[in-house]
Amino acid sequence: MSIAADRVLGIALIGLAAFIAVQAVQLEIPFSYEPVGPKAFPLGLSILLTLLSLVMILRPGDNGSWPHKTLALRLLLVLVLLLVYAVLFRQLGFIVSSMLVVTALARLFDATWGKALITGIIMSIVGYFLFTAALGISLPSGYLFASFI
Repeated sequence: MSIAADRVLGIALIGLAAFIAVQAVQLEIPFSYEPVGPKAFPLGLSILLTLLSLVMILRPGDNGSWPHKTLALRLLLVLVLLLVYAVLFRQLGFIVSSMLVVTALARLFDATWGKALITGIIMSIVGYFLFTAALGISLPSGYLFASFI
């Protein structure tokens, strides 16, 4: 009996949704401007993720095969890059960490060094100004660059 890849992924995503829900419930903010508080968004996303994961488990797609080794390795490297991004985000700041990760992701999917670097620079700067100017969200400039800024 073969287990479809969709079902395995669905079960893993339900575990992730449970983890997110537990972390959201434990989130305590002493003062909040919002009437629903900061728990609502992650709880809503975990509920949505659970429902969509149940669909994957109960009705897996026609193509239930695992990806080829090269694609699976690339997907694993994407996950590693996103984890590295999360770790380096505060130390390097938004612009530098985003530029490095976007450049690495572009190279991972066969962009030339020039195109990957240009994409990383443009996306990190545009993203920074969209978050700060358009949305009013403050982003870290990085501990390593605090003395320069």
